[in-house]
Amino acid sequence: MKQADRIYYGGDYNPDQWDDATVAEDMRLFRQAGINLLTLPVFSWAKLEPEEGVYDFGWLDAIIDRIWQNGIRVCLATPTAAQPAWLSTRYPEVLPVDIQGRRRTHGMRVFFCVNSLKYRERAAAIAHEFGRRYAHHPALAMWHVANEYGTSCYCPACQAKFRLWLRQRYGGIEELNARWNTAFWGRTVYAFDEIALPTELNDDYRFNPAVQLDYMRFLTDCTVECFNNERDVLKSYNPEIPVLTNTSGFIKKLDQFAFARNLDAVGWDNYPWPQDPPHFVAMKHDIMRGLKGGQSFVLAEQSPNQQNWQPYNRLKRPGEVRLLSYQAMAHGADTCLFFQMRQSAAGQEKFHGAIIGHSGRSDTRVFREAEALGKELAALGDRFLQARTPARVAFLMDWNSWWALELASGPSRDMDYLKTLSAYYRPFFARNIAVDFVDPAADTDYSGYALVVAPMLYMTKPGVAEALTEYVRGGGHLLATVMTGLADENDRCVFGAYPGKLREAMGIWVEETDALRPEEGNGLAVCGPLKLPRERYACGFLCDVLHAESAEVLAVYADDFYAGTPCVTRNRFGAGTAWYVGTQPEDAFLDDLTDAICREAGVEGLYASEPGVEATRRVGERGATVFLLNHNAHLACADLGGARLADLLTGEKLTGRVELPGRGVRVCREL
Repeated sequence: MKQADRIYYGGDYNPDQWDDATVAEDMRLFRQAGINLLTLPVFSWAKLEPEEGVYDFGWLDAIIDRIWQNGIRVCLATPTAAQPAWLSTRYPEVLPVDIQGRRRTHGMRVFFCVNSLKYRERAAAIAHEFGRRYAHHPALAMWHVANEYGTSCYCPACQAKFRLWLRQRYGGIEELNARWNTAFWGRTVYAFDEIALPTELNDDYRFNPAVQLDYMRFLTDCTVECFNNERDVLKSYNPEIPVLTNTSGFIKKLDQFAFARNLDAVGWDNYPWPQDPPHFVAMKHDIMRGLKGGQSFVLAEQSPNQQNWQPYNRLKRPGEVRLLSYQAMAHGADTCLFFQMRQSAAGQEKFHGAIIGHSGRSDTRVFREAEALGKELAALGDRFLQARTPARVAFLMDWNSWWALELASGPSRDMDYLKTLSAYYRPFFARNIAVDFVDPAADTDYSGYALVVAPMLYMTKPGVAEALTEYVRGGGHLLATVMTGLADENDRCVFGAYPGKLREAMGIWVEETDALRPEEGNGLAVCGPLKLPRERYACGFLCDVLHAESAEVLAVYADDFYAGTPCVTRNRFGAGTAWYVGTQPEDAFLDDLTDAICREAGVEGLYASEPGVEATRRVGERGATVFLLNHNAHLACADLGGARLADLLTGEKLTGRVELPGRGVRVCREL
């Protein structure tokens, strides 16, 4: 597969919106800013195919040649995220049906049924046109299929295909009835044709989580098919060019591990909200890096200034775009791409930030910052491309558990899987401990990790609990939490006490779980052999009433009828240790517990640093690259100890205490 030889810097460009003079000026400004890659023509299907089977590629031929003449490469996107109006009106079956049973009308982007045969036919046809014309163009760096998949559909075609999908998954109707436990509420079916999609028309989208869970799996599989419909066409013309798509920041819609198996590289769009803390943004980058086993990813979009679709669209502060860009690269990105290059004149995103604003000037703050960043990236060259992040800690992330937890009617409506992941990830981020996100599949190899963290591993698929048990038995450390091991892959509850098949390794059993209201709380009193800085911490949200079997009790509840019963335990099992936290503790407890577990597991952070300063490390063929990032608006420090680094941008030699200005960045090599 063709590998990049530089950090691709640039982003989405829409030359079909501009006249020739504007395009010429854009080329000049792109060269000035150090832009070396443009993504196009993402939403130009209507212009490229004004009538069915009638193509007009002359303008795109000309602009690609022009881009290449200016020394810039292209990420060519099939424009299939926005079908032309003639396709929607002539073949209305391409339009999605929403959960209320309404056929939508034309106008939105990514507004098609992924199972529409007519949509797939026309999408493949235009992909063939792209392949024939551009697969060997010297400017082509990568293919980009469609845009931000994730549209649900409940049309007759999806209904028919869902029934077929279920038949293939379960084989017979008896097996489906058993897996879905249809005896409850008298939902037994005797033929696959009796099964309806989970919509508001039958309320199964709320009241039968097993059906909804399978629908979300089905939607992932069908979306993968839709992507592959174009990917396979493009690959047939030149298998060396990598093919990807861009994942929306709302990553819950599709099982991204399943999707990523079909991508040459993961691409994703990073649009943090102003209130998102740095660790939450870093966690999403780490998730993206984990989707293909630690492989570097493509930062496909970010805003060079404010977004326009949030309720309050704050300007990015000076230095913030540079900081966010380097944070992405510090966590595995090999690109720095933006939406958009020139600000649109009208439409839904006319106020969305751009490298070139409505003024068209090069002396704006945004353009000057982009130009400075472009020079830095050019100086870094291919220093850390394809480099990986060594990690001794693994976080298990399971989309099926995420879906099922938040579909369940209880124990709390405030169930938030990503928030829980973030709460446990934050202490590792604060200690500059690298983390891999891995798919908890039965064949996952945990042997390279000193510690596995499994927040809310609600669903234990076949073989997963057994693999984790053997990991602990062999000397590993496992941290599990409340809502672990409650259900199988069809959301059928475990009998024989929670946490099900992990019970032996954890050395506990859970009798019941209390769901506290937001204004309620409990206390967590440290006891036994665990020595922490405080004797009492706050906890709440969910509180397991659990019993220690072989496990040591490390903390007990302070209040309510279950005061004095265990809430945190540690079990010596085989050569390893399994820790269990049966509630949602305050951050201070997770900080102190993480310190204790890491000491025992032999896990250390890269460098010590003041709050808000992040240190990460990527290792590749050209050596190790260290990123020091200050997320504070004020000066803060990292302590390198006896390590010696050289700043790749300034040449300065660094050791000991290193100061970084507010939102400051250092990219270094190890000496």
